[in-house]
Amino acid sequence: MGKINAIILGLAFAVLGVASPVPSSERPDENRIGDVIQRMESAFKAIEDYTCEVEQTFYQDGAEDQRYRFKFYFKKKKKIRVDFSSPYSALTIFYTEGDKEATVMPFRFLPALKFRFSIDNPRIKTLAGQRIDQTDMGHFIDFMSKNLNGVKQGEDEFYEDKERVKFLFWARDYIEDKTSEKYRISISKRHWLPIRIERYSLEDKPIESTEIKNYTINTHLEDKFFLP
Repeated sequence: MGKINAIILGLAFAVLGVASPVPSSERPDENRIGDVIQRMESAFKAIEDYTCEVEQTFYQDGAEDQRYRFKFYFKKKKKIRVDFSSPYSALTIFYTEGDKEATVMPFRFLPALKFRFSIDNPRIKTLAGQRIDQTDMGHFIDFMSKNLNGVKQGEDEFYEDKERVKFLFWARDYIEDKTSEKYRISISKRHWLPIRIERYSLEDKPIESTEIKNYTINTHLEDKFFLP
């Protein structure tokens, strides 16, 4: 009788056009990722400035090639300062939104020595080709939102606990918006900002990984701190 009742109930839902409710743990990954991105967008709107420490690793043919460490400072509207600690222990880059050039100070202890470079100059791009104006978290959140709406997601991979959310995200590359790639992204629930971003080819070869830690939010960074 139980089986017959279940069949009858299923037919009734079909006739009425009513779908059975799906538990939140079984929702499609696209919806869950969309919820995360919305939280990130909302959190970022409340951020006036932030600081974080970054370790970025680049790979060549799947093997680790080069690694960079730096402290990243951001203030709306898009004022950026990057203080490198490795491999360039005294290098700082300054950028302000709308500028076509960035200022490079090769030695922080010699502030009078500075150079101006186009933001398209390969000398001040990352090894992957990322420009300085593409490095803040607002840009990354926009990238995620655009690709969630425009790129079909692949295999399911979504994990969540009290402190973080981790998921696999399919997107076109964030440099030229051409090549399809995979991103394994970890988001801290404390600030709803990324704490790890891993970038892979569709063949699962690592391209780069970025670890972000020690966020400080809204500490009222002064404008002069972003002036070379």
